[in-house]
Amino acid sequence: MTALVTTLVAVLAAWALAFAGAPLLVWTAAIGVLLLALKGLGLIGTTAFAIAGTVFVTLALLLNLRPLRRAVLTAPIFGVFKKVLPEMSSTEREALEAGDTWWEAEMFRGRPDWNKLIDFKYTALTPEEQSFLDNECEELCKLCDDWKIEFEQKDLPPEAWAYIREKKFLAMLIKKEYGGLGFSANAQSAVVTKLATKSITMAVTVMVPNSLGPGELLMHYGTDQQKKQWLPGLVDGSELPCFGLTGPEVGSDATAMPDLGVVGYGEHEGKKVLGITLNFSKRYITLAPVATVVGLAFKLRDPDGLLGDKSKSEYGITCALVPAKHPGVQIGRRHYPGAAFMNGTIHGKDVFIPVDWIIGGPAMAGKGWRMLVECLSAGRGISLPALGTAAGQTAYRMTGAYGRFRRQFKVSIGKFEGVQEATGRIGGYAYTLEAMRVMTASAVDHCAPSVVTAIAKYHMTELMRKIVTDGMDVMAGKAIQQGPRNFMATAYKATPVAITVEGANILTRNLMIFGQGAIRCHEYVFPEMEAARENDLPAFDKLLFGHIGFSVNRAVRAFTLGLTGARLARSPVDGEMAPYFRDMERFSAALAFCSDLTMGVLGGKLKFLERLSARLGDVLSQLYIASCVAKYYLEGPKTEAELAHARWALDHCLYEIANAFDGFIRNFPVAWARGVMRLVVFPLGNRFKPVSDRVNARVADLILEPNDVRERLSWLVFVNGGEHDPVGRMEHAWKVSQDCEEAYLKFFKLANKGELAGDTVADRLRDAVTRGLMTREEADQADTYDKVRYEVISTDDFSKEYIAGNYDAERAEVIEMAAVRARVA
Repeated sequence: MTALVTTLVAVLAAWALAFAGAPLLVWTAAIGVLLLALKGLGLIGTTAFAIAGTVFVTLALLLNLRPLRRAVLTAPIFGVFKKVLPEMSSTEREALEAGDTWWEAEMFRGRPDWNKLIDFKYTALTPEEQSFLDNECEELCKLCDDWKIEFEQKDLPPEAWAYIREKKFLAMLIKKEYGGLGFSANAQSAVVTKLATKSITMAVTVMVPNSLGPGELLMHYGTDQQKKQWLPGLVDGSELPCFGLTGPEVGSDATAMPDLGVVGYGEHEGKKVLGITLNFSKRYITLAPVATVVGLAFKLRDPDGLLGDKSKSEYGITCALVPAKHPGVQIGRRHYPGAAFMNGTIHGKDVFIPVDWIIGGPAMAGKGWRMLVECLSAGRGISLPALGTAAGQTAYRMTGAYGRFRRQFKVSIGKFEGVQEATGRIGGYAYTLEAMRVMTASAVDHCAPSVVTAIAKYHMTELMRKIVTDGMDVMAGKAIQQGPRNFMATAYKATPVAITVEGANILTRNLMIFGQGAIRCHEYVFPEMEAARENDLPAFDKLLFGHIGFSVNRAVRAFTLGLTGARLARSPVDGEMAPYFRDMERFSAALAFCSDLTMGVLGGKLKFLERLSARLGDVLSQLYIASCVAKYYLEGPKTEAELAHARWALDHCLYEIANAFDGFIRNFPVAWARGVMRLVVFPLGNRFKPVSDRVNARVADLILEPNDVRERLSWLVFVNGGEHDPVGRMEHAWKVSQDCEEAYLKFFKLANKGELAGDTVADRLRDAVTRGLMTREEADQADTYDKVRYEVISTDDFSKEYIAGNYDAERAEVIEMAAVRARVA
């Protein structure tokens, strides 16, 4: 019995030490105490104690005396590690080193410090920023008619262009000291979101100069002379910028760029100067057709060492600013993507520019890729996520209204369970999008989080695709019939643009999120690689044994938390959110363990197993998304309606995490590792299921009702366009319904029972009043409601001349009235 108890105590003690992540010295002391206890209890004899003691002391000295450990154990491992370490190009290194790690690193390391999340402060809008949203953004939206922009004009109206320039919409990120607005990332995100709820073309026009482009590059890297030359024009709108990176042969892989600049002497403004002869062909360049200055990325070559380094001829990707009217530069023909924003081609043959036109001057030659990667956070973390959020907010507000007004089989379609599947998703996704928007934009205000912004770009644009599709399904014919009444079609057509740009989503998911996250966010991997590159054995030794302890701890933690249903995990709060925080910690530990085992077993091969790395990336992404949702709920009013949306979003995240782990483990190529990972991650099986029908139905019901969440999730939707605006028409109907719906439902029930005479609504209402079944006031309210109801479900039709391009053939009022005239009941 004594031996059994001792064994049990020893196992539990070892388990506790591993779970807590005890250091090597504590383990050494614990094993020494165990040996002494075994001897003292008479469980081992003198000879066995002497042999075990000798082995123990030898191993203890070998592991704890670092010079001895380095010489005997670490040095051979170090040699093997350097040989198997995959080659890393300079481009890959620059991408890895660019930007900062942030909250995603906590989730990746398996033991998140929840206080960092709880204490993190969202960036509050300043009074100036709020005023800009409430006034300038409102006025700009009123200047734009999305139908005319997309179908007739294929461009913003001149007055909108003028207003954009006048009010410095293109200079939100330029600091006030240079005359710009100096807005926070959160404010820029809110502006783009609001504009996109009115017109995607308008939003894209504004967001591009405020994300990856000459303005941001000049702010970070430009010389004083370049800032003095270009920033005033970029601020007042007299200069319109574009940035040429993508070309026929280069998309996501910038290293394939064939565009070339060769250093040499040439003539500029009548003088012989050191410069660069450029040959380039760019496409998909937003604002190119109207640009006055072109930011240009190209590979730089200096065959004669004229830049000062005779040993170096290939400098790599370099960025320069070139006036659009510079000799040899050709602004090409327009592309026409899913929306009417300006997008086109730029070409140049034997274009000579001075070396001083390199952004940052000659000293920044060859550093263009690093510059671009470091500045990508604006596009990935602000602009494109804002488009996704705009789709979510619009779909939430408009689908809710439509689902309430539109009736089939005498019931509001929003009450049909089949429809609720879609509207519940819309509600959950919209909540997720706004939570991610404010969290990620606020992060960009604090640092330059490269992995987080990649997560946001990929998942928020994918959610945009899903939410727009669900909205189209619910509104059916209302959504597919294009015209001045349609507020969904442009988003549906333009969604693939957001999916494609700033790193195509397929690449972002399969290569970037885990590929960059695993190295940058891991506590040991990147430092180990750097130690190997610098041939620093002492540093590698310390990291290696720290890494071993880390892996053991995370494996034990993941297994234990899985075995106990995460009850031993920590939560920073009590109440409704506590189980979600504990599950997140459990999966965080599982991710850390699986990542370590995967990198250890597959090594450099993992780089080419994109499906596997994508699934681990999905785990990391969903952990971040769940963190955003939990934080957003805790920062909000915590009402019952809010809780329903948060539960939907968090249940969905946890299901996606478990599903990604399951797919990863099932497809892992090494059998024994599959077994180990399944045991550690799902010791009792996978208990995580899709969002329940009950939770989904609760959100689907709420989307039909006026409540605090509806306003919080759609606060940026432009609603003041009036009754002839597609969203404004729905807003007007919604407001009418708050006063008149009760009377209309009374009439509706009477009519459905067959108690009212007449073939039209007017006839039946007259009969109801005559017979005393309704008062005159009730009848008037029902009539008002029915008129706006019909407006909500109406679609547009056109003459064949108008459709053929003769836009003078019909006035807007004629198009609008056509649907009303078609009414027969």
